[in-house]
Amino acid sequence: MTTSDVAQDAKKAPAKDPWELPDVSGLVVGVLGGTGDQGRGLAYRLAKAGQQVIIGSRAAERAQAAAAELGLGIEGTDNAECARRSDIVIVAVPWDGHAKTLEALREELAGKLVIDCVNPLGFDKKGAYALKPEEGSAAEQAAALLPDARVTAAFHHLSAVLLQDPEIDAIDTDVMVLGESRADTDLVQALAGRIPGMRGVFAGRLRNAHQVESLVANLISVNRRYKAHAGLRVTDV
Repeated sequence: MTTSDVAQDAKKAPAKDPWELPDVSGLVVGVLGGTGDQGRGLAYRLAKAGQQVIIGSRAAERAQAAAAELGLGIEGTDNAECARRSDIVIVAVPWDGHAKTLEALREELAGKLVIDCVNPLGFDKKGAYALKPEEGSAAEQAAALLPDARVTAAFHHLSAVLLQDPEIDAIDTDVMVLGESRADTDLVQALAGRIPGMRGVFAGRLRNAHQVESLVANLISVNRRYKAHAGLRVTDV
């Protein structure tokens, strides 16, 4: 076979199935900000799906108390220990503490797969509105502050109320996943898919994270008008 034949065969190789995702069931997931509503909800759902989960907080005692309340084998510790012991780290801290938290954990998060789900929002008499970080988005700020981590973005549009409700077995929603490496976004999609009813959908590189984060302001308006806990579904994929 000639070199040209090999090249021709390579061109004909079938594209990878976008729904062929890796097994993430054995990975430890840490949730920074795991004592807040969104963090607690994600920790609860992932642990309920069988994932080993550690929640972190600035105060280890607070994380331990939250973990005891949630049960399901969830552990609680300070943010640094949570980051060190986890394979995948979800950042679910308040926006106003986002940069400070990540700066302090740069060493612990080196080499880790980081999922940023923070939404930079402001609130006034007219309701919620999107903020535009200097870096472009919360996810891009995380990538700038964590040069040795593998930063992705996901889990922005989930209702903390639904996540924490033990009476709800499945949450029917899609999770928009952004990142620079397909291997990393596949892992995040697979993690989202561990939660019944959820599906992770690749939505572009981190430069597209701003509009994904900003859409939460629109969902807040939807929820207020319709007394709902709205999520998203992407059609035709």
